[in-house]
Amino acid sequence: MGEAAQAVIGATGQDPREGATRSGQDVEAELRDVIMTATVALRALAPGAAAVLARPVRGVAACPHAPRSPRPGQESRGMAGRQRVAE
Repeated sequence: MGEAAQAVIGATGQDPREGATRSGQDVEAELRDVIMTATVALRALAPGAAAVLARPVRGVAACPHAPRSPRPGQESRGMAGRQRVAE
């Protein structure tokens, strides 16, 4: 989770000494890693992992404020549109 937080800080330019240093795609990749790691751990520890995850996933999907995936050909309006500022 620390790498995901660092990516958000870098993508949003919250570090006054460095400014924006990461992209939205960096944030997405780090969050994907967190989700996958947690999913693997949950599956190893909980025999009914699918059932454990089903209810909260449905809740997020039903949330009227949850961002929706863009349709093919549409541009995402999330952090992924941000450009990397510094390497």
